[in-house]
Amino acid sequence: MPPVTPLKEVIDIVNEEGGDILKLCYQCGTCTAVCPWNKVRNFIVRRIMHQGQLGLIDFEDEDVWLCATCNNCVKRCPRGVEIIDVMRALRRAVTELGIAKVPDSLRITIKNISGVGNPLGEPEDKRADWAKDLDVKLHTEGTEILYFPCCIPEYDPSVQRVAQATVNILKKAGVDFGILGNQANCCGESVRKAGDENVFKRLVQNNITAFEEIGVTTVVTSSPHCYHTFKNEYPKFGGNFEVIHSSQYLLELIKQGRLKLTKEVNKKVAYHDPCYLGRHNDIYDEPREILKNIPGLKLIELPYHHENSLCCGGGGGRIWMETKSGERFSDMRIEQALEVGANVLAVACPYCLLNFEDSVLTLDKSDFIEIKSLAELVQEAL
Repeated sequence: MPPVTPLKEVIDIVNEEGGDILKLCYQCGTCTAVCPWNKVRNFIVRRIMHQGQLGLIDFEDEDVWLCATCNNCVKRCPRGVEIIDVMRALRRAVTELGIAKVPDSLRITIKNISGVGNPLGEPEDKRADWAKDLDVKLHTEGTEILYFPCCIPEYDPSVQRVAQATVNILKKAGVDFGILGNQANCCGESVRKAGDENVFKRLVQNNITAFEEIGVTTVVTSSPHCYHTFKNEYPKFGGNFEVIHSSQYLLELIKQGRLKLTKEVNKKVAYHDPCYLGRHNDIYDEPREILKNIPGLKLIELPYHHENSLCCGGGGGRIWMETKSGERFSDMRIEQALEVGANVLAVACPYCLLNFEDSVLTLDKSDFIEIKSLAELVQEAL
């Protein structure tokens, strides 16, 4: 019988996050039924909620770290239980109270973010290297837009093409924009969902201070995770600025006639709804409208789309944790894209891009399908 730990401290953390939400749960099991984990293994969310209600939970259980915060359970819960907040509180209990072990890969990631402001542990003075040949200015007082790519497109060579394509598009449209350069820090989304609230709050204050010093009023992000965090969480800490996801902004540029998409892209493209753009923020139409504006492109829908979209598996800090072969949502998504005849899977999130690229390689499907960001497809059509 695994050891269990009294949950009083965790209940206190949950209450701090948003009220006595565990009492709302009446054990209907809807959360378990809609959780994507149950497509690949047994994961009983209802059991975790029940253990919380009883005041006992097994913190050594790997289930504490499985939640990818896809928001499917929260959207479907008939009682409005903020299940993600409960899972986050359990992880906070581990990280803050030291009552169990944080998975090694995630512990290293949190250490990297805390130490150098990015999850990959790369030097702070190399954050802007991705833009060194693009003639991009630093944001100063009076600049219209701050472009905030996300740590992954800034540091990961395989994803830098997302930020570079976005910059090329913004320049083509004549947008007055700048970047933070080496002054940027991780937005803190994944570290907060992984349970380290203290590191998250420090990142928030660092970024808000940096934004205020250079007069940032509008932020355009490539990552739905940055978008969600800046828009929905930073205001509680004094962050007051407009936040726009790049899919929204690019569509507006197209509508204004500032981007002329005239080159044909003769491909069958399936669009994947990221959890943090779709279910978390109800942005479904803009990415599809962009694709519909590209000449020659045929847009096809995947199984499980819009509010029913299948999570890529990267949310909640899981992008930094190992997922066993046979349990990867991204593998399922690639197979679904192939089944509907897509030769391109379009994404609007760096985490999705990373996971899908990895699945294409491990499934040996690179001859059959490409993973491309919306920005790359727009750039291709210019």
